[in-house]
Amino acid sequence: MGSTDAIPYGVVGLLFIVLAYFIPTAVAFGRGVPNKGSVLVINLFFGWSVVGWVIALAMAARSR
Repeated sequence: MGSTDAIPYGVVGLLFIVLAYFIPTAVAFGRGVPNKGSVLVINLFFGWSVVGWVIALAMAARSR
């Protein structure tokens, strides 16, 4: 395996991480919750911490 073989795996891995990071936002927009903008902001700025990501997911999953 050469050094050029690692580039596609890195891109796929980065794409997977970014998609996983924004799961709460996707859930909020998919469900049409009224506070989807708040979920996006919390996910964007505090999602790097596990607590912020879980709070954003809880906000996205709560009942309308």
